[in-house]
Amino acid sequence: MNYREAMEYVEQTSRYGVSPGLDSIRELCRKIGEPQKGLKYVHVAGTNGKGSVSAYVASVLKCGGCRVGRYLSPALFDYREEIQVNDTYITQKALCQGMELLKAACDGMVADGLPHPTVFEIKTALAFWYFKEKKCDIVVLETGMGGLLDATNVVEETCVAVITSISRDHMKFLGNTLPEIAAQKAGILKAGCSVVSAAQCPEVTEVIAEKAAALDCPLVIADERKASHVRYGLEKQRFDYSDWKSMEITLGGQYQIGNAIVALETLRSLAGRGFAVTETQLRRGMAGARWPGRFTVVGKKPYFIVDGAHDEDGARRLAESVKFYFPDKRVLYIMGMLKDKEYEKVIALTHALADQIITVTPPDNARALSAYELAQAAAEVHVNVTAADSLEEAVEMSHLLAGKEDVIIAFGSLSFLGRLMEITGYASKEGHGKELYQTAVFEKAEKGSKNNRHGKEAGRR
Repeated sequence: MNYREAMEYVEQTSRYGVSPGLDSIRELCRKIGEPQKGLKYVHVAGTNGKGSVSAYVASVLKCGGCRVGRYLSPALFDYREEIQVNDTYITQKALCQGMELLKAACDGMVADGLPHPTVFEIKTALAFWYFKEKKCDIVVLETGMGGLLDATNVVEETCVAVITSISRDHMKFLGNTLPEIAAQKAGILKAGCSVVSAAQCPEVTEVIAEKAAALDCPLVIADERKASHVRYGLEKQRFDYSDWKSMEITLGGQYQIGNAIVALETLRSLAGRGFAVTETQLRRGMAGARWPGRFTVVGKKPYFIVDGAHDEDGARRLAESVKFYFPDKRVLYIMGMLKDKEYEKVIALTHALADQIITVTPPDNARALSAYELAQAAAEVHVNVTAADSLEEAVEMSHLLAGKEDVIIAFGSLSFLGRLMEITGYASKEGHGKELYQTAVFEKAEKGSKNNRHGKEAGRR
């Protein structure tokens, strides 16, 4: 199987949709040797903030000398981005090798009369296999949706279970009330593991606390209200929290202080479980964490900011950041949403801050809400709404309408933000291009090493 064939197989398996439950992933993992066993995990669930918290934790652990696997979704730039070891994407060669193994296992399950695994189950099993192959010291593992019935929840050796901010999302699968959703998220807790939760509303905290007590799990609430001397900034922020003074992060958005505090409490819990880092390593890792697409500055004059706010909680946090950072600026939006999200609530929470709203259709996504439908919804509460025919047109239009002192904010579904960041040139300048270059060099070195071995062996013969 070559890389093109592997991607075609991924596309084909996407037709199996979403099927919460653990029977299929357990059988799939069994058929490939139970790769999820023997690895240690930081398991992260929540509605918003999973990626940012995971980025901080993985960055610090890497600075502390660990070989860190990281499983995340969705990818912004490249499918391989979702499976990383120490910030390097899974190689094409490894992906193809793993997909061949998994395809055979899936075919075997179908032959046994079992349902074909979903694309998320296959990807999750691929991640476990790769992390085991790379002998990771620890894996920072994000749930895809929920927790209790999420495919990632086949893991057993959880060191710390992390619950980030919980709000209403994926209600078709997780429940209609916050306690119901919280019960699903808290399903990642394992007996005796440490639990770190963001500060939640009382009814959510109660669910998490009851679950932790039932499993004899020590629970820590990471409360951002206890932060002091906070110095906000678009590209650098500092705060004091607990024993840490003047902690610096480089991710933008007011809400990142709360995410960073969840990460710090997670790292404190990990230190008691054999993953201690020095103060220097912790500070270097926190400041060096990168997570594109979360209030990320991709251009200046005018400021061009990209944010993955796609639900009610994310929209509220985005609005707070816009009001805080740009109180007297003229703001333009580029907005793209999926049909199964509460886009009316996102519009309601954000529209008043915009002078102009440009809507787009997230490309290559069957769940995409059309730019025209989104524009119609926005036009009910805003007078200046335009539907763009493409992302390129939206970016061009926003720059034509914005002066150098204005602000352009693109937000909504993460499924289009990566492409938009490529259009602006940010991706090639700031990390995506760099990471792909590093991965390409790594793959070339692997290939060269293999060729050299063959040459030496041939010489000896």
